[in-house]
Amino acid sequence: MSFKSIVLRELKEMKDGMGSISRRGADGKHWPNRTRSHIAPDVAQPEAIEQGQWANLPPELLLDIIRRVEESETAWPARTVVVFCASVCKSWRDITKEIVKTPEECGKLTFPISLKQPGPRDAPIQCFIKRDRATSTFRLYFGLTPSEVENDKLLLAAKKIRRATSTDFVISLVADDFSRASNTYVGKLRSNFLGTKFTIYDSQPPNDNAVQQISRQSRRFNAKQVCPRLPAYNYNVATISYELNVLRTRGPRRMHCGMHSIPVSSIQEGGTAPTPTSFPQCSTDDKSSSSSPLTSEGFSSPNLTHSPTYTLPNLVESLVLKNKSPRWHEQLQCWCLNFRGRVTVASVKNFQLVADVDPSLNLSAEEQEKVILQFGKIGKDIFTMDYRYPISAFQAFAICLSSFDTKPACE
Repeated sequence: MSFKSIVLRELKEMKDGMGSISRRGADGKHWPNRTRSHIAPDVAQPEAIEQGQWANLPPELLLDIIRRVEESETAWPARTVVVFCASVCKSWRDITKEIVKTPEECGKLTFPISLKQPGPRDAPIQCFIKRDRATSTFRLYFGLTPSEVENDKLLLAAKKIRRATSTDFVISLVADDFSRASNTYVGKLRSNFLGTKFTIYDSQPPNDNAVQQISRQSRRFNAKQVCPRLPAYNYNVATISYELNVLRTRGPRRMHCGMHSIPVSSIQEGGTAPTPTSFPQCSTDDKSSSSSPLTSEGFSSPNLTHSPTYTLPNLVESLVLKNKSPRWHEQLQCWCLNFRGRVTVASVKNFQLVADVDPSLNLSAEEQEKVILQFGKIGKDIFTMDYRYPISAFQAFAICLSSFDTKPACE
């Protein structure tokens, strides 16, 4: 029997054991039917039941077990075993989070917070987007191309909401809940009336120390009425602008992305980009609720339609991305870019983004031409999205969503 099978079997036995404990007394016998006025039997405390016998493993042995599991599961959906290990108890979760590295370091996505962390430096993470015209939804999946088990690879989902003067793309961790009052809400993209300028709002600061705690008096709602896990603010992390083409001159779209939370020094040797380590946690004194490795516990809350926006302090020099200029192909009579086989259908939406840097940074020609994000069409309502350091999957997805909005003044 493989090591993976042993771990899965033990996890299942532990889960079944926890269920039996909740149905039996301390002596192993089933509880008789009792009314609420009766005194409950002496049973183990909830914390002891949650932890179980597996929480008492020696730290050295536990560290070795989880490290071997993490190294053996390199791709999804098999990598869910790593998440299962973090779901056992607090001690398992702490060690798993210690072992699992960021996408920048290992090139793998494990927990939802990985979607807010910069991608790898060496090779891009390859994803694809499926558009549903009927419901105006967009789903981001991990992998090269669509497959039968794509539901196991869902990373993010977005819903397009048209308003009188703008268009919103609400981004969520799940595909069936786009409420801003939900704990699965991660951010949004908002356009202007013409669809030429977009703003990316994140539900949390770009890193744990980016923004000091904001005064409670500035909140638009009482903290006691809404779970503090909800994003009390939308943080302006990036701005996307498309150049106007009112004269209808020949050529593709031209776009610039100002990444307010990423310094331009991040693309230099030794530079770093903001890397959040966890989603915002409850700040109240109630410690009874806990978060799973994937999402927070469910809760009921008022339906918030708007959240206050907060602009991050300006960096000394933030990173700016620009679309890579295509070349005109005389034989094909079209503009062309080298997508290295990842794009197969011509579309005005296709683009590649590179860093728009000052020559004084002395970056090599290879670094200046390195594609940080590329997006293109491969079929009807199917698009590829490949991103790398220093942007995250969330930021890349939001930038790609801007390409789906109508732009009558840019075509």
